[in-house]
Amino acid sequence: MFNPPPTASQPRSAGQENLLLDYVHRLERHRQDRKAVHVHLSGLQPQNRREHHMRIAGNTFENLVKLMQAQVFTLANSDLMVIFKAQAQDEMEAAVVKLRFLFSDDPLVLEEQHSGGGGNFSTWYALDREYEVLLTLAQKMVQDEAAKRAATNSKASAASRGPQKPSGSPFTPELLARVENSLGQADLANLMRRQAICAMVGKAPPQPVFHELFISIADLRQTLFPSVNVNSSPWLFQQLTETLDRRVLSMLNKHDDRTLEGDISINLNVSTILTPEFLVFDDNVKAGMRGTIVLELQKVDIFADLGAYLFARDFAHDRGYRICIDGLTFHQLPFVDRERLGADLIKLIWDRSLTEEKDKKTEALRRIGVTRIIMCRCDDQAAVDFGHSVGITLFQGRHIESLVQGDPRKKGLRARPRP
Repeated sequence: MFNPPPTASQPRSAGQENLLLDYVHRLERHRQDRKAVHVHLSGLQPQNRREHHMRIAGNTFENLVKLMQAQVFTLANSDLMVIFKAQAQDEMEAAVVKLRFLFSDDPLVLEEQHSGGGGNFSTWYALDREYEVLLTLAQKMVQDEAAKRAATNSKASAASRGPQKPSGSPFTPELLARVENSLGQADLANLMRRQAICAMVGKAPPQPVFHELFISIADLRQTLFPSVNVNSSPWLFQQLTETLDRRVLSMLNKHDDRTLEGDISINLNVSTILTPEFLVFDDNVKAGMRGTIVLELQKVDIFADLGAYLFARDFAHDRGYRICIDGLTFHQLPFVDRERLGADLIKLIWDRSLTEEKDKKTEALRRIGVTRIIMCRCDDQAAVDFGHSVGITLFQGRHIESLVQGDPRKKGLRARPRP
């Protein structure tokens, strides 16, 4: 016996276009006594497409749905697609008349009246003759909605990666030399930032596990060379970050606020771990605290010289530090084997596309080890909800910071790491 899919009253996130296509496929052997009407509410003026209008429009067919005579799909563009049994033709026409009356002052309805009913407001299908037409239409709706969703996700991903490359004059070797000279004299303490990596379990407030310490490149650029596009030369920028590494280590060595007692992470280049500056830093760290210090390395830096990374990793592990691979997207995970690289943690960049094909992504994340994943760049609660759904408990980002600051018990924690 033919079983209809879930009702259209379920959340929009279920993908009504996909449900419609699935329903049409199931109708292939039951098309003789089925008809459909496509109500083009997307053509209405914006003031007639407000939420309460759409709710009233959907409820117009509620009785037919309850009587198992019709199935309603509310599409992403606000259109309604109603597939119904032929015996309910009169009731369906009456419902569409009611909708026309509801929107009688809209140009879409007025034009249809002037043209003698040319199908501007609604399009009718008899599935015994026009099944293939409806099937093609449903397939196109799925494709169009997938394309829109991909475009939206692409924009969201670009936004989550931060501001676009700044415009300005090229970054040259001569300018790098001047900047490095300035860095040697500048007080960078006011450019040092802290952001908490927190454990979040269930409904409990975030508990800071350690704090990432880093220099704000955007603020540094604005302070020392506001008219320069530092991204115009990746190699010179790499050299700049290595210089910054040494300055950060130097600053940490001089700190008197118990920073080096642990519970911190610092961003470093692989080459920096092999420098005299890091050895001085290491000498200043209490031996028992090295296990609570995380060294964050960029994936590009790791694969640029894998041999250097393996040497630096072994040295760091021998001294008791932990290694975190920073800035990974889900699509990069298959190319970064955490276990083979000997990394203790990875940072996964939050992206709303993670919620698509969730079962497949959940399996992939659990293979890596969800207890080894830090979900970073969490700008909203959706990131935490997704992380919890797959078993991730470590989070970082602006949303997490706002939760920490909003918890009275955490006031003042950003001033210095947890002792």
